[in-house]
Amino acid sequence: MYADYSTDTDSSYPTSYDNERNGSTGTPGTSTSPFYQVQSGSQPLNGSNASPNTNPAPLSPKELIPLPNSPPANLPRQSSSPFSASPRQSAELSLATTAVASSSQPTYTQHVPNYQRRNSGTTSIASEQVITQYMPTGELASHLMDDNASSGFDEGILRALCDLDCGVPLLLDRIKQSMISCRESSAFFKKRAVIEDEYGRTLQKSARMAHEQYAINDGKAGSFVQAWTNTMKLHDIIAENRMRFGARLNEISEELANLAKEVEKNRKATKDLANRYEKALQESEIALEKAKSRFDATHEELERILIAKEGESVKDAGGHVKNGTPAGKRALGKAVAKGGMLLKGKNPQSIAKQEEDVRSRMSSYSDAFRKAVLETQSIRQEYFNFQLPRILRSLKECADEIDLGIQYHLSRYAYLFETTVLNDGTTLVPTGGMEDGPGLKPIIEAIDNRSDFKVYMQNYAIATNRQTGPRREGPWEEGFLPPLPRHNDHENFNRPPPSGTNSILPVASAGQSSITLNNPPSTNGHVTAATPPAPAYPPAIVAAMAQYPDRGLPTFGVHLADQMMRDAVEVPRILEKCCGAIETYGLTSVGLYRISGLTSKVQKLKLILDRDLEAVDLMNDEWRMDVNNVTSVLKLWLRELPEPLLTFDLYHGYVEAAKTDNDRLRQIQLHHKVNDLPDANYATLKYLMGHLHKVRGQEALNSMSATNLSIVFGPTLLGPPPPSMTDGHTGGGTTLQDMNWQCKAIETIIEHYTDIFVDEGEAPPAV
Repeated sequence: MYADYSTDTDSSYPTSYDNERNGSTGTPGTSTSPFYQVQSGSQPLNGSNASPNTNPAPLSPKELIPLPNSPPANLPRQSSSPFSASPRQSAELSLATTAVASSSQPTYTQHVPNYQRRNSGTTSIASEQVITQYMPTGELASHLMDDNASSGFDEGILRALCDLDCGVPLLLDRIKQSMISCRESSAFFKKRAVIEDEYGRTLQKSARMAHEQYAINDGKAGSFVQAWTNTMKLHDIIAENRMRFGARLNEISEELANLAKEVEKNRKATKDLANRYEKALQESEIALEKAKSRFDATHEELERILIAKEGESVKDAGGHVKNGTPAGKRALGKAVAKGGMLLKGKNPQSIAKQEEDVRSRMSSYSDAFRKAVLETQSIRQEYFNFQLPRILRSLKECADEIDLGIQYHLSRYAYLFETTVLNDGTTLVPTGGMEDGPGLKPIIEAIDNRSDFKVYMQNYAIATNRQTGPRREGPWEEGFLPPLPRHNDHENFNRPPPSGTNSILPVASAGQSSITLNNPPSTNGHVTAATPPAPAYPPAIVAAMAQYPDRGLPTFGVHLADQMMRDAVEVPRILEKCCGAIETYGLTSVGLYRISGLTSKVQKLKLILDRDLEAVDLMNDEWRMDVNNVTSVLKLWLRELPEPLLTFDLYHGYVEAAKTDNDRLRQIQLHHKVNDLPDANYATLKYLMGHLHKVRGQEALNSMSATNLSIVFGPTLLGPPPPSMTDGHTGGGTTLQDMNWQCKAIETIIEHYTDIFVDEGEAPPAV
């Protein structure tokens, strides 16, 4: 059975293992890989139903090499194999070798791998909440969602990658590039978010500060105030838009950073898995080469022994070779060249024993070589047919995930950027009509400087209420000329009364006497004609007097206790009426109590309240339009009280208590002084402080803190006694010297309203 060993046995071994990788059965250029052939159902693993050689008889070198696609029939797959499915895709692959009952020989079949595609809805790049809130619309959004969900995995690309020897490093480098792009995008969005947030906060702070400062400072009134307020509101809206944009950019940056970390983690795990498979295959091939080398060496040794033994037999026969052909001579020469010196001096028994030993070793090496070939072939087939496609699929999914994630977040950024710019534009130029309010340009164009100046000029003389220049009129004896005719303005607004009068309502007798005194006597003793007198009352005042007849129950300038006793009330009616109206429609007005009302309106309201308090309705549109008219009347009533609300007698006590540095001690001392007030004053102060407590509660909207309120009400509620009460000396204190302490006392009372006025179990007024 070994007679043909003289031939070149190397031709029986596979020259390369490319056929095994391609799954061919020996026909060049034919690919029968199960990865490309398997469809639904079961097909033979190797594209052939040829049964493996199971003959355990002694094998020749040709018989030792199995067919490239013949799977091992006697090597069961171990559960502890290093090629077990990774945790990530263990459920995707089902590989089984089963015998087909209809065949006499076992046929190995493969179940179709059921690859589960990645669900894009559960990844970080397309969560349902983000899509519904920020997903762009149009063709780009449809393209992204179709690629990520409906179109599925590109199997053609996977087949092309499987045919490349560099498929794994190609995808690893591609994912690395995508991760760098992802991190760069995340860093840019992070910086952009900081810029937008800082811009929004700075703009908002500047707009609100400008609004508050204008309410405190003595700026222009009228239409300019409304325009300025609306302008600052627009800036505040734009600032809010920018801060929201910055927050969304920060979310995009964090999601991109998390996406890069997740993909990097998956890339590393898949790379380690691929390296482990490749290393196992390399180790198996190295073991195969070693087994082949041992088998070849033993085979050559057996050849030398057999040839030498054949040569010895020829020599014993008289030097005649049975086969006298040149081939026989060459064999004899080869035996002499290879083994003649090795067997020189050995007898036939020694040669036979050596032959038996070599044959035994050759049989052992043959079995080891066969086993190594089968194991290497099994590992190679499993790697190239199953594990490599799985690894490439996993890497391609990682690459697709990060690429689609970057594109999605960039499109989301574009959508948010467009939305933010559009919101800024519609804020400046609204497109929805009047319900969206005016834009910036109409707000600025609404400033009426001409009308504002006329109103200011009309009210200036009444507001100052004092002589600010040379006297215009006087008696003839003092050298005054007759008065010039009055100039009637084209707009017919009422001329203010002559300076030097103490009231807006000049009496008729005073006007008549001035005419008489201002007319010089004529030479014949008759009075010369004079200019007709101006109307005694402005038309608006005359109409108000006709509408509200005088009931004889004055409110202004009446002692507090007297009017409360007269009206049989616990709190002055004017205080309840004004505070109720202010709390209804004016608590959020910026600069409440700090900004004065229109003087003509204030004087009119004072007049009608003094004539018939109960008949006045502060809820009608005339007074709702400007709450500052109501607040000015309330302050005017407090100022015109014959005695300040906190009384002259307790003035020095309040000032001394306000000078106390310790906050708690100052509160206690002021609390004692408040308790010392007369009942009428205490009840009125409690009601007023409760009202100011509500005003202070809306500080975020009206900008009136306890400090600002104390500046307004300090000198009004707490005034120094007149010199007559201090023995004619000025030791009673002056307003300028004690103004800081007056304000400090009122500020402390406002801040500690609940501690001073609200009893235990009594609910404080709702803010």
